[in-house]
Amino acid sequence: MMERLKADVAIIGGGIMGSSAALFLRRMGLSVVLLERDLCGSRSSGVNYGGVRRQGRPLSQLPLSQRAQGLWAQLPELIGTDGEYLRSGHLKIARSEADLASLESYRERTRGFDMGLQMLSTRALRERCPWLGKAAVGASLCPEDGQANPRLVSPAFALAARRLGADIREQTRVDEAAHDGAEFVLRSGDVLEVRARHLLNCAGAWAATIAGQFGDIVPMESGHPEMAVTEPLPVFMNLSLGVEGGGVYARQVARGNCVIGGGRGYALDDQRARAQRSGMAGLMQQTVELLPALKNAHIIRTWSGTEGYLPDRLPVMGRSATTPGLIHAFGFAGGGFQLGPGVGAVLADLVRDGESATPIEAFSVTRFSASPRAATAGLVPSAVASSVLASSH
Repeated sequence: MMERLKADVAIIGGGIMGSSAALFLRRMGLSVVLLERDLCGSRSSGVNYGGVRRQGRPLSQLPLSQRAQGLWAQLPELIGTDGEYLRSGHLKIARSEADLASLESYRERTRGFDMGLQMLSTRALRERCPWLGKAAVGASLCPEDGQANPRLVSPAFALAARRLGADIREQTRVDEAAHDGAEFVLRSGDVLEVRARHLLNCAGAWAATIAGQFGDIVPMESGHPEMAVTEPLPVFMNLSLGVEGGGVYARQVARGNCVIGGGRGYALDDQRARAQRSGMAGLMQQTVELLPALKNAHIIRTWSGTEGYLPDRLPVMGRSATTPGLIHAFGFAGGGFQLGPGVGAVLADLVRDGESATPIEAFSVTRFSASPRAATAGLVPSAVASSVLASSH
């Protein structure tokens, strides 16, 4: 027999954004059913690099990033673990004078966001970070940015939401998602039906399919970042690193392993991705130029994931253009881990209050279409039933 559930809010996707939204909604007293195709936090929310940075984000993302920053400081209270969160500082490295000029320009444009960015000359950088290679000619330091363990943090949000009474259904595929004129209806095969007044679309790289079923058409593409981790090494690096203009990013955890990211892997199918040997070789060459201590280090694991990218590299976040009660949050282009708790809090605001004090207008789905199609009233079967659910970044 089909199990039938009713809730104030249904959420598709159990990554850090969907799960944190579930947590904040329960703290507001709203009933929640969350459906995740796999395990909560098992997709890009749990396999990303683990950077918790504000530095380098577009200005339109910084209010959201600042809200998230405050929530990261409350992790033990919110989810019962610190998730190895450490405000280690984030160093954005310049490899040329043009990079330095770009970093200085960014510091000037973001002065109102209280990030405390500090420019480091070549000499100052050598004194502070003698372990950096000669390719680094300067840097910008954000002292309060940091890092965390995504494999701990992302699932912990779902567990915390469940402890507060959210109905979390893992390994539950959505086969139908629609609005019947009165409420949203989600079905998983012939075993589960969920009805709710509000629907949060937090399905990560698969969320555009759901949005499209309601007439919100977005040109999202999938990408597959490559990552690697080394054997434990003597601890030499106490900052999380990025490079101006993109490329390598790296951090070292307390047990000595260095986590490295950059480059692009490839898709095995619509659910799985893998790092490329050629891409990994190029990534490690760039890494050694910046971190000579890794020259003879052994790589013990490589991996990739699937993330959603929109043409302007900004997410879709906010109310549907076609369907009242539908709210989207996807397409964070590999930078959603730090934003996750802030996104969840804003989504909860939108459900309860219809608005949020955190500005998100730049992320409206309407920027992709001046005249979106009207939503279909009846039940609309999913065209990709096996691919609908995934966690967000």
